[in-house]
Amino acid sequence: MKTRNNILTLGALVVFAMLLGLADRTVGNYAMRILNLSAIYIVLALSLNLVNGFTGLFSLGSAGFMAVGAYVSAILTMSPDVKDMNFFLEPLAPWLQGLTLPFGIALIAGGICAALAGLIIGLPVLRLRDDYLGIATLGFSEIIRVVITNLQSWTNGAQGLKSIPKVSTTWVVWGVALLAILFMSRLVHSSYGRQLKAVRDDEIAAEAMGVNVFRVKVVSFTLSAFIAGVGGALLGHMITTIDPKMFSFMLTFNILLIVVLGGSGSITGSVIASIAVTVLMEAMRFLDEPLNFLFLKTDGLPGLRMVVFSVLLMIVVIFRQRGLMGEREFSWEGLARAAGLMPRSKKGGLA
Repeated sequence: MKTRNNILTLGALVVFAMLLGLADRTVGNYAMRILNLSAIYIVLALSLNLVNGFTGLFSLGSAGFMAVGAYVSAILTMSPDVKDMNFFLEPLAPWLQGLTLPFGIALIAGGICAALAGLIIGLPVLRLRDDYLGIATLGFSEIIRVVITNLQSWTNGAQGLKSIPKVSTTWVVWGVALLAILFMSRLVHSSYGRQLKAVRDDEIAAEAMGVNVFRVKVVSFTLSAFIAGVGGALLGHMITTIDPKMFSFMLTFNILLIVVLGGSGSITGSVIASIAVTVLMEAMRFLDEPLNFLFLKTDGLPGLRMVVFSVLLMIVVIFRQRGLMGEREFSWEGLARAAGLMPRSKKGGLA
């Protein structure tokens, strides 16, 4: 059974790679940009789901960790000439001026710096719970953004960074997304993953069974920050320009929306919702523009599509709190049962 599943998975990956290569050659730049953005959102959704879904914490600090990863990676990959062009108001710190690293190393460095920020923030904040934790992490995220805005000699302040090397190609972003999915799958099915779920379900019972609850929370929070930092770096190297305004709470809201719609505690749900939400956000962009549809006429309402998505989030929270997948995961057996090729189990579902 396991061998068959591995063969099916390998076959599916080969088919996906072929379709991705075909799309990269035939589909327009705009459509490929949306497709690649979906991959980056998969990475970001998995990072938030690790904390909110699998560990049971309520964190709203993703945007701050993304900012750290994006800025560190961008500065480390830009050439000295590009740095001179960006830092015209105040020179870049001398030790960073001539430092240019390959993208792979810079990507990991961005993730590590974000993880260090997560560790520093997590040690005092993770003693809080529920809404207090969410407010504290949101506050620290805003602090990171304010610090980036004011560190003129390190981040170029409010002007942001431009002409970042465009190295987040289709193969890079989807390769990282697949690695993130594999890592999360291995993690949640390991003994440490069972500790995460134990902490989520009942902290007192988990501690009684010998689980160091605080350490589990800190490690989970730090890993989540690392993945968010990598996602932020990929985003910066795809759009080639970043500034502090990009990393506001609205970015965290978008990721939280994906996690809630897909299902907290489901890797499959995060993947499906990331693609669906990214595509729908672009498809509904017309809502922000002037409308003239039957009885509905507007001069343009910027942000209307986010209102629609907020309403969608409210509907899901009210009528389907578990999201699209709940805590279920994709499996070949579940797919066969859904297709009627195997008898349904008593629990039903996809996993």
